[in-house]
Amino acid sequence: MFLHALGALGLGLALATSAGAQEEEATPHYPLHHPEPQEWSFAGPFGTYDKGQLQRGFKVYREVCSACHSLDMVAFRNLEALGYSDEQVRAIAAEYQIQDGPNEAGDMFERPGTPSDYFPSPFANPEQAAASNNGAPPPDLSLIAKARGVERGFPTFIFDIFTQYAEGGPDYIHALLTGYDEAPPEGLQVPEGTYYNPYFISGPALAMPPPISDGQVTYDDGAPETVDQYSRDVSAFLMWAAEPHLEARKQTGFTVVIFLLLFGGLVYLTKRKIWAELH
Repeated sequence: MFLHALGALGLGLALATSAGAQEEEATPHYPLHHPEPQEWSFAGPFGTYDKGQLQRGFKVYREVCSACHSLDMVAFRNLEALGYSDEQVRAIAAEYQIQDGPNEAGDMFERPGTPSDYFPSPFANPEQAAASNNGAPPPDLSLIAKARGVERGFPTFIFDIFTQYAEGGPDYIHALLTGYDEAPPEGLQVPEGTYYNPYFISGPALAMPPPISDGQVTYDDGAPETVDQYSRDVSAFLMWAAEPHLEARKQTGFTVVIFLLLFGGLVYLTKRKIWAELH
C-alpha cells in the first residue's frame, strides 16, 4: 500500500513538473497588450464621420501607407463622401497612373486616372510585394478596419450589445501604429528583420517597421502633427473605407426601432380593445 501511494505521488509530481514546463514553454496569447478603446465620432448608435478627420486620414494614407498598401476596393469617385468636390476628385485621380488596354496594337498602356478608376496597387503582383517587404506582402487596407480586431471577452462583449461597440478595428489600428515605442521584455527573442509591437495580433513582432513619425505629414487645418494624431486620423479613414455607408445604416436602424416601438404599441392597444369587447 505504501509503495503504491509513493508511486502515485511520484507520478503526480512528474505530471505537475511536466505541466509546469509546458506552461512555461507555451506560446503566449497575442496580442500581448489589448488595445485601449478610443473616442471616435462615429461610435454609438448616433455616430457620424468627421469629414475633416477623414480628409486628414486620407492624406496620411496617400503620403505614407500607399507606398506599400493597396486600397483595391475604393474608387476615386468615393472620395466625394469625404467632402471633396468633383473637380478635386478628378485632380486627385489624375495624379495616379492606371494601367489600361490592350490598345489597337495589343499592348497595355498607362493613362491618368479618372473618378471611375480604383486606387492602383503600389506593386505589380503579390510576388513583387512580398519580395519588397521581407517576404511578407502588405495586406490590402480596403476592409482592414472591419477584418482586424481583438476579442474583448466576457463580460465586455455583453455590454457591447447595448453600447453597439463596433470600433475594434480602428482601436486596433491605432494601438498598432502607436505601439512601436515599447522595448521587448527580457527573454523575448525578436526575429531579425522584424519589429517588436505588443499590439500585433499574430505575434510579438511584425515585418513592418514603424511607418510614421512626428511631423512627417503636414496638416493644413492646424491639427497636431504627431504619431498619435496621424494614427487616429488614418484609423478613422480606414473605417470609412471599410464601411462608407455607416451613417445611413445607423439612421435606418434608428428609424426601424422607432417604427417597431410604435407598431408594438398599436398591436397592444388593438389587443386590449378586442379582448375587452369579447369579455
